[in-house]
Amino acid sequence: ATSDKERSDYNHYLGWAYYDMGEYSKALSSYEQSLEIRKIALLPNHPDLASSYGNIGNVYKDMGEYSKALSSHERSLEIRKIALPPNHPDLAASYNNIGNVYRSMGEYSKALSSYERSLEIRKIALPPNHPDLAASYNNVGLVYNNMGEYSKALSS
Repeated sequence: ATSDKERSDYNHYLGWAYYDMGEYSKALSSYEQSLEIRKIALLPNHPDLASSYGNIGNVYKDMGEYSKALSSHERSLEIRKIALPPNHPDLAASYNNIGNVYRSMGEYSKALSSYERSLEIRKIALPPNHPDLAASYNNVGLVYNNMGEYSKALSS
């Protein structure tokens, strides 16, 4: 890979492969290398930076490092709020990722708030049979189930 874009994309996809194999430290290293290249090569609020921060956040979440995960996902969301229209599906993905971290932490009211924001955007941005919309309904239901609010879980 010769260009900055090619090098950052290579590391990004390598990170994905490591992540899918559960090799989180290698995934994190690859994602961070991609991010460093992107920080130099791209404008400060480029959507690719948000993707890098989001992927880094997912790795930290799965490693149980929740404060680092939240920090990464919140940075991703900040960039997306600046770079994208208000109902872009990538914004919904950021809110969903933040909800995943809070749910893993057992902070269900915060998770619910994030999941509901994700769902609101996805209802507007996606067709009614889109799998991400179904995932949002499922996540809202899972949190209600975690909270012991079973009737709300069933209606989600």
